[in-house]
Amino acid sequence: MFLPSGMSVLGSLAGLVAVLVWRVREGRTAVSIKKIVIPPLGMATGFSMFILPAFRIPWAWATIAFLIGALGLAYPLLRTSRLVRQGDTVMMQRSTAFFTVILVLAAIRILARDYFNTLLTLQQTAALFFVLAFGMILRWRSSMLFEYRSLTCG
Repeated sequence: MFLPSGMSVLGSLAGLVAVLVWRVREGRTAVSIKKIVIPPLGMATGFSMFILPAFRIPWAWATIAFLIGALGLAYPLLRTSRLVRQGDTVMMQRSTAFFTVILVLAAIRILARDYFNTLLTLQQTAALFFVLAFGMILRWRSSMLFEYRSLTCG
């Protein structure tokens, strides 16, 4: 069994709390195309890490990580959140399981990251999990965009 280091867990927990607070705040305001599209675009700037050789991973690993994020880990997010029209606005409606899904995904990330840190360099592990997270957010936000368009245009 691979147990995470103390600082790693503290950093991950701080990030988790920040995400949960952000999601609660975000859920109280109307959804717009801008709010759907900006997070993946902002996150895409992280691909600049691959300029440095230490962060580079084989294409096969990147493809597998992206697919795990997009096909596997995005699925619970898709199932526990949807958009609804309320008057002239579109709002995010989350099931009560949404935050449980976020907590489970964080636990998986913490445990898997420490396992991969025993096999790969810290930078390669970071790159792998970045690609995985990008696949997850890209699929989730793309789905939200299509749902938003169908609610507002059709």
